[in-house]
Amino acid sequence: MLTAYDASFARLVDAAGADIILVGDSLGMVVLGYESTVPVSMEEMLHHAKAVRRGAGEAFVVGDMPFLSYQVSVGEAIANAGRFMKEAGCDAVKLEGGEEVAETVRALVRAGIPVMGHIGLTPQTAGQLGGYKVQGRDAASARKLLAAARALERAGAFAVVLECLPDKLARAIAEAIAIPAIGIGAGNGCDGQVLVTHDLLGMFEKFVPSFVKNYAKLAPQMKEALASFRREVTEGVFPGPEHSFTMQLDVEKLLAEGGGADIDD
Repeated sequence: MLTAYDASFARLVDAAGADIILVGDSLGMVVLGYESTVPVSMEEMLHHAKAVRRGAGEAFVVGDMPFLSYQVSVGEAIANAGRFMKEAGCDAVKLEGGEEVAETVRALVRAGIPVMGHIGLTPQTAGQLGGYKVQGRDAASARKLLAAARALERAGAFAVVLECLPDKLARAIAEAIAIPAIGIGAGNGCDGQVLVTHDLLGMFEKFVPSFVKNYAKLAPQMKEALASFRREVTEGVFPGPEHSFTMQLDVEKLLAEGGGADIDD
């Protein structure tokens, strides 16, 4: 699973063969410049989900439900999740939380909306978890996370994301449930893996989580390309003859005569 926030990235991710494209609320930091995922609105998520759907072809697209789009009431959760399906064309939604959202997950599934769960480090409520750090390092919290995964499975979730968990705990949870466990910062014992595409490609330099592997470092190359464009324009090097259109007529003579033949002729 990989993220995408627009049609062009969705095409690239789809062409690479990703099984799932996640329109993550991480777009708040990666694309919109917010300090966290909390400010992201439903309208912003839908705007980007629509773009991803247009570029994703037949790929399975999951829309990330933003903060307070599903916590206020079950009815509001169904209405907002339904918008991801009806307006954006998503195939499923993702929401954060364990036992506390199980009833909401159950109601969404009853309404015909496939749900992916998300436990461990849940960015929307990171403040309650002591910040962006590994979860489940003590026995009590580990048992709570296992119970959360089982609660989501019983509620009808088709998969669950495990974020920032010790690898042994993530493996144990993955083995204890029948639905796929998709890891991010949770070791290689999960059934699948997800990364933010901009992190994978080395495009987001503000911070890089320790669990991210840069398969490329595009940000320096992109900045150099942009600077080269500016430099060549300033020096009059670009556009060169190979980037320009030519014509056979004597333009100076034509303009001096004040008309006559059509230049396009």
